[in-house]
Amino acid sequence: MIDLALDDMRSWFGFGVAGNFAGHLEQAGEAADFVNVSSEGAAPKGIFPWYAPGVDGLLGEFPLSHDRIVLPDSDEPLNLQIEPEVGLACRVVWDGDTVVRLDPFALGAFNDCSIRRPGAAKISHKKNWGAHSKGVAAQFFGISDLTPDGPTATLRLVCFLRDRDGQEHAYGMDSPLLGYSYYGEVLLDWVTERLAHQKGSPDTPLEDVGALMVAAGHPEHVLIGIGATRYTELGESTFLQPGDEAIVRVYDTESDDASELRQTVVTR
Repeated sequence: MIDLALDDMRSWFGFGVAGNFAGHLEQAGEAADFVNVSSEGAAPKGIFPWYAPGVDGLLGEFPLSHDRIVLPDSDEPLNLQIEPEVGLACRVVWDGDTVVRLDPFALGAFNDCSIRRPGAAKISHKKNWGAHSKGVAAQFFGISDLTPDGPTATLRLVCFLRDRDGQEHAYGMDSPLLGYSYYGEVLLDWVTERLAHQKGSPDTPLEDVGALMVAAGHPEHVLIGIGATRYTELGESTFLQPGDEAIVRVYDTESDDASELRQTVVTR
């Protein structure tokens, strides 16, 4: 296992993959956001930023936490959902202002916690509301081989909610990592292509993530949330409340090894 220190990750760039697990966008009520986005076959819909170090605005606020989710300030009720994901840590290879390769070295539990804001202009508007708005496990599996028959073939992702009354509920479906629509080299090649060519437009929720990475100073590392899996019936309809605990686990079916994230929901 590899220890991930939050201070080290402040210089990393963070972005996610939208629509990489069949059915999640529909469950999250976000499928309509992508009506003007075309994709081929089972390909994801696009990529979106959630942290750009050194950039002005909320995207420049470091959002990662190992142990808590801080609810954003708001005069209106906010619907926050756990988004159980695999976080993929990669080294970035640049050629000028172009990312030419992403070299993975670790993966583990990630919570791409989101505010459900119907009609939000961009995905990023739902993702980073300041410190402690995202979750990352303190330890990741050290890994570089993402081939379908490689060492990640026995890994699975699962999510639970322990509510403020101490009851634990299945929140995300227990899913194999190989259940992602795009995974391994196929995913990394697709992401690299999107960093070069996805420009975004006013009529889509996507942005020019590649340009943001350049503006962030050509970061040497990225943390990629490769997509949220499907919710259980409870997860689809249950939003986080103060005192709840979000639990996301990536575990190995052939050993006791696990990358686990536990975050308690607190108010400011």
